[in-house]
Amino acid sequence: MENTEKKVMFSGIQPSGDLHLGNYLGAIRNWVALSDEYTCYYCIVDEHSITVRQNPAELRKRSTVQLAQYIACGLDPQKNTLFIQSHVHEHAELGWILNCYTMFGELSRMTQFKDKSAKNAENINGGLFTYPALMAADILLYNAHYVPVGADQKQHVELARDVAVRFNNIYGDTFVVPEPYIPKVGARIMSLSNPSSKMSKSDPAGCVFLMDSPDEISRKFKRAVTDSDTEHCVRYAPDEKPGVANLMGIYSSVTGKTFEEIETEFDGKGYGVFKPAVGDAVIEKLRPIREEAERMINDKEYLKGIYTEGAQRAEYVARKTLRKVTKRIGFVEKPF
Repeated sequence: MENTEKKVMFSGIQPSGDLHLGNYLGAIRNWVALSDEYTCYYCIVDEHSITVRQNPAELRKRSTVQLAQYIACGLDPQKNTLFIQSHVHEHAELGWILNCYTMFGELSRMTQFKDKSAKNAENINGGLFTYPALMAADILLYNAHYVPVGADQKQHVELARDVAVRFNNIYGDTFVVPEPYIPKVGARIMSLSNPSSKMSKSDPAGCVFLMDSPDEISRKFKRAVTDSDTEHCVRYAPDEKPGVANLMGIYSSVTGKTFEEIETEFDGKGYGVFKPAVGDAVIEKLRPIREEAERMINDKEYLKGIYTEGAQRAEYVARKTLRKVTKRIGFVEKPF
């Protein structure tokens, strides 16, 4: 008989700032489509965020604002389990256990540890070094088959696989061994001010945030880098005209038009017409997302209900996994 049970997808989302157009077009929009095919868990990983110093009030605010933005982008809380990491204590408990099954050398090779250490030289703490073990716990708690990641996060999924296999070899079949899920489609959105770099919140001038006003979005696109082509020809040539190619990619993603159709639409019109048109298309694409997110942000009881129910659903699964793990390693069973 064919197994019709859905496979599990897990992703952890760090509340490090407002979401932007690159997040939406490159990842979140694809995640929405996955909820019919997979059982999906999307976690606001606030425990990971404190490896660098946070303003407590800002962290609390960002965690709920980001949840609102994800729902506004189409992640239906009835189809997806949406929750805050620190509300499910099994993450921290399994994270400690997996620390004891993760090798020092493996953690030392983590690229993000090296990068974050360089950026936070005054605060190279133990959590910054061992957080890949917590990330492995995040994934393994839910028996996740797949973890949607970009190339920069693939290393962490590989470590989670290694830890799962090591644990299974010692104690028998305990964890599902996860695989990175890299979607076949997904726009790679670059900075409007520097088209050689990905769009990032660290470059506000080149980054379009989901909560930007229409005026802010319009201004950013009018100032977007194109090229020194005196003809101002709208033509898709990534190597020759990376700025124009990026704008065409954005326009294609929000309108569904092909590059050929875009070239025809703007033939002979120049960048002075093209850039505002891209901005207008993005404004209309993001308008319902921004308006719905703003509505939810002002409805704190609604958001509390979502993350409360999500934590309850997540903990039901996480508790069963942790109970299996603690029994395997020899802990005395909890009396309650």
